[in-house]
Amino acid sequence: MSESILRLQSAGADVVIKTQPFAEIVYWGPHLSHFSSQDVCSIARPVANGRLDVDSPVTLMAELGHGLFGAPGIEGHRQGLDGSPLFTTTDVKQDGQKITITSEDIHAGLRLRSEIQLDSSGVLNIRHGLTNLRPQPWQVDRLAITLPVAERAREVMAFHGRWVREFQPHRLTLEHDSFVLENRRGRTSHEHFPALITGSASFSEMQGEVWGVHLGWSGNHRLRAEVKTDGRRYLQAEAMYLPGEMSLAEGETLWTPRLYASYSSQGLNGMSQQFHRYLREQIIHFPGNKPRPVHLNTWEGIYFRHDPEYIMRMADEAAELGVERFIIDDGWFKGRKDDWAALGDWYLDEDKYPNGLTPVINHVKSLGMEFGIWVEPEMINPDSNLYRSHPDWLLALSGYTPLTGRHQYVLNLNIPEAFDYLLERMTWLLGEHPVDYVKWDMNRELVQPAHQGKAAADEQTRQFYRLLDVLGERFPHIEFESCASGGGRIDYEVLKRSHRFWASDNNDALERNTIQRGMSYFFPPEVMGAHIGNRLCHATFRQHSIEFRGLTALFGHMGLELDPVTADAHEREGYRKYATLHKQWRDLIHHGVLWRSDMPDSTTLAQGVVSENKSQAIFLVTQLAMPDYTLMSPLRIPGLDTGARYSVTLLDHPNIQVTGKGGHTMRKLPEWMTTPQTVSGEWLQQAGLALPILDPESAILIGLQRV
Repeated sequence: MSESILRLQSAGADVVIKTQPFAEIVYWGPHLSHFSSQDVCSIARPVANGRLDVDSPVTLMAELGHGLFGAPGIEGHRQGLDGSPLFTTTDVKQDGQKITITSEDIHAGLRLRSEIQLDSSGVLNIRHGLTNLRPQPWQVDRLAITLPVAERAREVMAFHGRWVREFQPHRLTLEHDSFVLENRRGRTSHEHFPALITGSASFSEMQGEVWGVHLGWSGNHRLRAEVKTDGRRYLQAEAMYLPGEMSLAEGETLWTPRLYASYSSQGLNGMSQQFHRYLREQIIHFPGNKPRPVHLNTWEGIYFRHDPEYIMRMADEAAELGVERFIIDDGWFKGRKDDWAALGDWYLDEDKYPNGLTPVINHVKSLGMEFGIWVEPEMINPDSNLYRSHPDWLLALSGYTPLTGRHQYVLNLNIPEAFDYLLERMTWLLGEHPVDYVKWDMNRELVQPAHQGKAAADEQTRQFYRLLDVLGERFPHIEFESCASGGGRIDYEVLKRSHRFWASDNNDALERNTIQRGMSYFFPPEVMGAHIGNRLCHATFRQHSIEFRGLTALFGHMGLELDPVTADAHEREGYRKYATLHKQWRDLIHHGVLWRSDMPDSTTLAQGVVSENKSQAIFLVTQLAMPDYTLMSPLRIPGLDTGARYSVTLLDHPNIQVTGKGGHTMRKLPEWMTTPQTVSGEWLQQAGLALPILDPESAILIGLQRV
């Protein structure tokens, strides 16, 4: 048996796989310092009465034919035949920390190739490829990746959301049956981020074991956490296919999206840090490898009101505030006066720009800023020249009246002529103008997506990837932002083709605190677009101080979303201050180790970044609402060098008031705020730092420097 046992290992986690006669993950957990393949015999399962007379393994494909009786990893048929495959291993290769397993079912005429790799970061990367070996097509209904987890993984954490309120976590205790998360919207979605986390009871930011998975796929998906009746547990993830959508011809192979998985014995922080490290080393690649420039995006400043002279005035003010990249949003192309018309007509609106875009771009660049522009290539308005010329280019099911969303339809990228039209128009825009950055939007879900009468949501996603791939090859110096009404298309697969996500259309700082925290579980700060908006938020009509807005946007890729020309002196000074503060700390924020602190009061959030060498750190404490208690709980600061001492500094605060009479805030500040102190890293981690009493919807920024 020992020769059929293979191990993948990293500093924090190991994966042990039994490869014969079929492939089964028998262990995924903490790194084993004294492992022997013979040890696996100790967990050979008994066989219970009242069931099958043989063991039922949860294999890589979780076939029903083994007597699994749970959710299988494969479902399909060949006109009703070959519908219950069982795969037997035919070949195994190990190259370092990557194992490739080939298996077949000669009766069903199917071959399976499984690629399993454990990165040095501790992130496990898995995908399956299914090949049809017979002349008759094999209809694929489901093809999933199944990962067993330990029986002590009794809680599940997932993310729900909606437009302007993405990445909202929720939890449940899973003792029996299953929890299923499904997305049918045709893009990654605001509602169901494709990730699941399961862990030991009451796992938290700092404590407990967690197993987290993320499916790198920008379309329909299904994720599941299941408990079998025998107590075994597993996670499962897959691209979800519409009826009749996926059929394999002879010799054709369907690959699952990649599943990225992380085990941590150090709570959610350990999981996140492994994902962040993996992304930074394997997926995120910025052209020129320069610091992430501070943005100004024009959308909430001028909307569709484009006047080149005024936009150049905005650029003047933006440069004065410290902005490094200036982006013209929606409204620059022919006939685009509102969101009812012109999507698809990717030609410059010469009524708005009689001298072209070039004078504006040159002006922006003369101020030392990069230039960016907004597009939404996958969409088409019924009121457009393109639709009038090609009404047959819709991604829609003929015979039905297509539904509009934001007054628009979806362009069928599976039609070669439509794809080539977009490629030509985007090549004109990016090739004939010195563009540095593209904000790529996608403001509508897919309803009845079809090509030639057949469901085509999956292929539409693949064609979107192909379009971005071709443009990336032609214009390798240009950065792309993935935006889909904010956070509707955020995942690892689109990140391979983009450099920034617009986390949400909501710039309300209070809402952004929870949105950005939820996103941080899987993405590092440098790819999270975080903007300071107007004092009056256009999404919620809530108003916040510039201090709260500025500090909330600090721990991401900062920008402004407003018209600086109309801002008053106090606001402009605030924009300048926080752009400067971000630049001062962005190297740490974008390269350091992110920590989220457990706080006993749910109205208080705390997070920070510690440098790799632990020489400096900054922590943000945010008060969302009235605290439960009259005193704030101390902030225990993780990640520091426990043998070193640190000076503690209050870097920014909302003009904290001290008064000797009844009313507002405090009579006395914490001592470290009035008397310079140095404190040991161990003490800060174990005992903590006393916090001032904060008003609702305010925040403070704390700096630590090793001495």
